[in-house]
Amino acid sequence: MALRERKMKVKVSVRCLALRDVAADAIMVGVYEGNVPLTAEAAGVDALCGGLLAQLVEKGEITGKLNEVVTLFPPSQSVRKVVAVGLGAANKLDVEKLRQAAANGLKAAAKGKTKTIAAHVLGAEASPIALQDAAAALVEGAVLATYSYDALKSKPEEKALAELILLCAGPEAMCTIEQGTKRGLAVATATNLARDLVNAPANHMTPTHMADVAAKIAAECSLQCDILERSDMERLGMGALLGVARGSAEPPKLIVLRYEGNPGGETMAFVGKGLTFDSGGISIKPAEGMHLMKDDMAGGAAVLGAMQAIGRLKPKVNILGIVPATENMPAGNALKPGDVITAMTGKTIEIISTDAEGRLILADAVAYAGTLGATKIVDVATLTGACGVALGHVYSAIITNCDQLAADFQAAAATTGERYWPMPNHDEYREMIKSQVADIKNSGGRMGGVMTGGLFIGEFVGKAAWAHLDIAPTAFTESEKHYQPKGATGVATRTLVALALLWSGSN
Repeated sequence: MALRERKMKVKVSVRCLALRDVAADAIMVGVYEGNVPLTAEAAGVDALCGGLLAQLVEKGEITGKLNEVVTLFPPSQSVRKVVAVGLGAANKLDVEKLRQAAANGLKAAAKGKTKTIAAHVLGAEASPIALQDAAAALVEGAVLATYSYDALKSKPEEKALAELILLCAGPEAMCTIEQGTKRGLAVATATNLARDLVNAPANHMTPTHMADVAAKIAAECSLQCDILERSDMERLGMGALLGVARGSAEPPKLIVLRYEGNPGGETMAFVGKGLTFDSGGISIKPAEGMHLMKDDMAGGAAVLGAMQAIGRLKPKVNILGIVPATENMPAGNALKPGDVITAMTGKTIEIISTDAEGRLILADAVAYAGTLGATKIVDVATLTGACGVALGHVYSAIITNCDQLAADFQAAAATTGERYWPMPNHDEYREMIKSQVADIKNSGGRMGGVMTGGLFIGEFVGKAAWAHLDIAPTAFTESEKHYQPKGATGVATRTLVALALLWSGSN
């Protein structure tokens, strides 16, 4: 059964209207902390409330503390409810804080039978955030916060909320707000796509289904799409990817999406691990928690989501999106510990653990990116449990061979609120994955697992500038916070888009 098509649950529109003329069930308004007078926008809302908002601020019932949410029910019938959202100190507000505040405010405003919510662009007054960036952050936080995975429920929950209306003070601001809205929608929609792919169970998200999603993205966003089959991989000598795929009845796919926004310019590649289910193979995982191994394709999901957003935003940059997709299953013909296989580059690999399979499929995928002309490569993978031991669920890890690429990536991540901690790239870690019977082995043991796993992939990138992202601890969450519900997070999707925009000079 194919994944049910996701439709936008909340329409976002931009209108040049006076507040008194807005027909909405709820109004969302931002309030700053620190006895700051109400902004002009908040003062307009206060007038509709008969002065109630200002009274509560003056009495300290509304403090403006970041992410504080207070719902008011004014006696006036012109608006059913007003949601005041704390933005914190005006001079400390940034796009991530605004994203969180918008998400919390929207969730409160959407309760009950609210169909429409109206708001001026939160944070655009009195803060250092540019109007377009504020609009993008507001929309992004709101759309991410409305996400739920109900594609396989026989009776999906019906939600009343249908529209978020962004208000313009005048026509001169409308174009800027619309541009921000377009960016925020593209990025949030792409992240929700990645969430859908990861949340889908493995029998609904096979390598074939992943390839079908990629083909649909390409058709909708004017991307070139090539799907390499097993015979193509055999011709190319992709023994590492094919080795992992041997134990599965599902055919492997190598997905290649190409966006060309700068003909003749440099080509960059995003490469995502697409392990649609990971049993561990012959080195089988414990039964407890194995059902969550459907999320082992979160790197590939992030790449597909990012390519969708890039295709819609059309930055002046050339990006390849590559996803090696397969299952890792135990079978009579599956890889065994001790086997030796040959990757696309000709390098031989000793298999220490069949559960260290993600680095194998990525080895051939990053090598293939190089043959397609990529001079910068970023790979994304739920690669190691060691990453969670080292960083918990707060940070993903990054390892790179290029200081400038690392700086670009961290600059992009800073705009998204995603966190990546730099891990060491040192030759002594490479010593740990040297093999006595082959060129390299796929596991160096438990010690330094984040580094040895990442640097294994780096052995196959050739001369390209390269960064490896280990998102194992951040791809899935059991807790809800701000714009992140329980389940798949879509991590790395937004940062990859931000990186593409940075490279193009668009942000």
